[in-house]
Amino acid sequence: MQPSTHPTKTLSAQQRTSGIETDAVIVGAGPVGLFQVFELGLLEMKAHVIDSLAYPGGQPIELYPDKPIYDIPAIPVCTGKELTDALLKQIEPFGATFHLGQTVTVVEKQPDGRFLVETSKGTRFLTKTLFIAAGVGAFEPRTLKVDGLEKFEGSQLFYRVKNPADFAGKNLMVVGGGDSALDWTLNFAAEGPNKAESVILLHRRDGFKAAPASVAKMKELCEKFEMQFIVGQITGYEEKQGQLSAVKVAGGDGVTRVVPLDMLLVFFGLSPKLGPIAHWGLDIERKQLVVDTEKFSTSIPGIFAVGDINTYPGKKKLILSGFHECALAAFAAAALVYPQKGKIHLQYTTTSTKLHKVLGVESPVFD
Repeated sequence: MQPSTHPTKTLSAQQRTSGIETDAVIVGAGPVGLFQVFELGLLEMKAHVIDSLAYPGGQPIELYPDKPIYDIPAIPVCTGKELTDALLKQIEPFGATFHLGQTVTVVEKQPDGRFLVETSKGTRFLTKTLFIAAGVGAFEPRTLKVDGLEKFEGSQLFYRVKNPADFAGKNLMVVGGGDSALDWTLNFAAEGPNKAESVILLHRRDGFKAAPASVAKMKELCEKFEMQFIVGQITGYEEKQGQLSAVKVAGGDGVTRVVPLDMLLVFFGLSPKLGPIAHWGLDIERKQLVVDTEKFSTSIPGIFAVGDINTYPGKKKLILSGFHECALAAFAAAALVYPQKGKIHLQYTTTSTKLHKVLGVESPVFD
């Protein structure tokens, strides 16, 4: 799977050192961050987007680019990559500049009300508004704690699937009891181009946090001898000629078994780390940014938080919820960027000739 393509612009040395002046800086290029570009663009605000990954798309691209997503309005099903590509296509009219492979290290309020934002690569911005769409922050997979096993990471030990074809025809062990573990187990056990030679699911107990339908399907495949399920935990490993050849599994019956394998996939979930965001003086509750539900403003006016990074009463961590938050945050930002305009009136892309001009499309003629 190739990362989604994205527009890029070259910055001058002066821009990198003195500061790029802009209406908005968006931290995070996941689906919500990308849609924030669109909502700002409709209100004629230009945005720069920063992300620590080398490509846009966030978690859907990084963790499940080929898995189906079913709850995007009006799209019955799409993959993480398809969703990212569609969002990038949608924001093309607004010419956002992407700054990828870098993180925000400095956020400082300036005397004129703007924010000085600096990245790990020395790129500097003077922005009127700042949008934090960083998902769960700098997410890192929880790792398997077995001494020495880390040397196989990236070759035989994996915490995410970037290219399912890499696992085709292999003797595969999947570790975990959540949706990711079950989904990939079923994917590699099923007939198709990515089918593994054999699949073993390992979980510490005979109980799962995955969708009941997935668990039922897994047990059905076990009954048909099309895969195996083992209750236990990995306590060690064996190697031959520098290659991981087997893992030692301590079972619930007290017996330790040696299980041969070619590749090991571990899904223990993500450990969210706010990173520098934790030191920006924002109100934080359980590693999330507290916002209001009128503007999705943080405790610092001019700084907004949208998507999984924020929290408020009734918050649901869904992409579609993030899209809604983007719209309200954009209107609140417009009042700061264009204070001379007064109240910003809502217009509809279906009928507004002004929005048609902004989008670069022809206005339809209605009989």
